[in-house]
This record gives sequence, structure tokens and C-alpha cells, in this order.
Amino acid sequence: MVILGIDPGLAHTGWGVVETRGTLCRARAYGCVATKAHDPLPERLGAIHRELAQVIERFHPTDVAIEQIFFGQNTKSAIATAHARGAALVACATAGCAIGEYTPMQIKQAVAGTGAADKHQVTYMVRTVLALDHDPKPDHCADALAAAVCHAHLERTLAKARVAVPR
Repeated sequence: MVILGIDPGLAHTGWGVVETRGTLCRARAYGCVATKAHDPLPERLGAIHRELAQVIERFHPTDVAIEQIFFGQNTKSAIATAHARGAALVACATAGCAIGEYTPMQIKQAVAGTGAADKHQVTYMVRTVLALDHDPKPDHCADALAAAVCHAHLERTLAKARVAVPR
């Protein structure tokens, strides 16, 4: 299975492609779509959509794991992130990818074993699980890879559950 993980953001949308074979999970590529604050919103969203569509065309993921928005104190930031997330979702839906949506806590729990993990713990576990020889940078890439790993774990668990249920 090839999974595209996405950490949406208007300034930086991280993406990471993970391939699974059985219990083995490896990173194929990762990167970050960066947009400039002074550019008009439609151009920024177009760039996110266009670059993610290119990633999808290049790696042909069957599944996408995208982080849900955390609404904290900063509503303006949450709205900007929602715009970016929408552009990413359109690129994925247009390509016909199955989409899994996960909260930041679910992703941290799946990767680091606790929903309260900090960025350093998540990055360390992503590096370990994917057998990377370096920390994925920037943090948005590590978060996107973590989302993909979360999805891989969930899909593996669901597949085992389907096999275990007698018919």
C-alpha cells in the first residue's frame, strides 16, 4: 500500500509518501509546499492543490492520511489551515484516493504511543519506524509522515480484525 500523509497549513503544507509491505513501513519521499504570505489566497491555495496533485501523479498513492484541524485559541490561523486542508482534499479526491482523517492526538498516539507526545518525540519515532538515517525536516514533513504511519497502523489493524472474524 502506498499512503500519502498530509500536514495541512497555508504557509507550509507538509507531505510524505510511505509504502507498506506487511509490517514493513518505509518512506519513499517527503517534502513541503511553501506559500508566501504576501501572495493572494487563491494563488496560495492553487499552489497547494497543484503541487499535491503532482505528488499524487508521481507516487500513485491508494490512500491519503490527512491531519484534522485543531481549533485552539487562534481562530484566524485555524481558518487559514482549513483553506489549505480544503485545497489538499480536493487534489486527493480528484485523484480518487481513499481519505483517512486523523486528529493530532490520534496521530501522536499511533506513532509515539501517547497522544501527548511533543514534536521531538514524534520526529524521533517517525525516524525510527521508517528507518531513516536523519530527522525529516521541516517539522511539517515529519508530521505528514506520522499521519501516513498512523493510517498504515490502522489499516493493518483493521485487516487483522477482518481476518479474525469468522464468517
